[in-house]
Amino acid sequence: MQTRPIANPANQRSDFPASGGPAAPHATARLVKLEQGLYALGIGAAATAPSTLPGIALPAIQISAPLSNELDPVEIVASSGEIGSWLGPEGGTVVIRSPQGGGYVLITSYGTPEQAARPLEIDIRRLDRPGRDMADTAARGPAPAPASEMPRREIPTEISLHMERAGDLRFPGQGWAGHRGQKLRIEAFSIRPTGVLSPADIEYMAFGPNGRETPWVSEAKLCGTRGRGLPLTGFAVRLAPHLRDRYSVTYQGSFFSGGVVVPAENGSPCTSTVLDDPLEAISVQLVERAA
Repeated sequence: MQTRPIANPANQRSDFPASGGPAAPHATARLVKLEQGLYALGIGAAATAPSTLPGIALPAIQISAPLSNELDPVEIVASSGEIGSWLGPEGGTVVIRSPQGGGYVLITSYGTPEQAARPLEIDIRRLDRPGRDMADTAARGPAPAPASEMPRREIPTEISLHMERAGDLRFPGQGWAGHRGQKLRIEAFSIRPTGVLSPADIEYMAFGPNGRETPWVSEAKLCGTRGRGLPLTGFAVRLAPHLRDRYSVTYQGSFFSGGVVVPAENGSPCTSTVLDDPLEAISVQLVERAA
């Protein structure tokens, strides 16, 4: 679990001009911030058919360490790709070591306009803290030996959802709550700590279509609506003010069109890169901060 915020993906799309030569690929860039540590960054297989342009097989993904005025560059430790940190249509895994203070990773996807429009399935898995996965997709390739950091205690939770056609459902807080890939809309949710903390100690809110926002609620109260057919399009979670120095909460959403997004943390909005994209599953991880 990160002790510094993880930036939500900043999508940028650029069309490279072809100066008298063959058509150039479209590119989509995503910038991710990681706290200090060792990570396996997994990219899922392309959802579109592979294609080619002269000199390049598409889609192609490059994982790189961009220059930064505030942080040292991350280190690309290993890759399942055949050529450095480049991955092909089958996806793969790149192992990254983020320096003290954290660092940035740039994920650039090249493809045809159709391929570039499809969001990547990204899995960020923490390797030096066993059991602290950032998503539940298995990372491809062997994992390096874990570093000697002390794991932090996870606080168990219970998540309740009101879902389209499924009604009220209850899930343990570990892993995903909801049904990824089934396109069943979450219309309301609640979170209840089941261990050390009380229901009043965790607060959450939701986003809906057309910029709708709910107030922050706690006490395991339902956030959203029942029976009105209004999907949630995002959410945020935070701790009560007196606990924010002792605990940290990280969370992800899975959306109809945008898929699984990079984790948000400690009250930051978790939304899709696609406007008004319905939410179909959430994952929440609450841990005690390292001393």
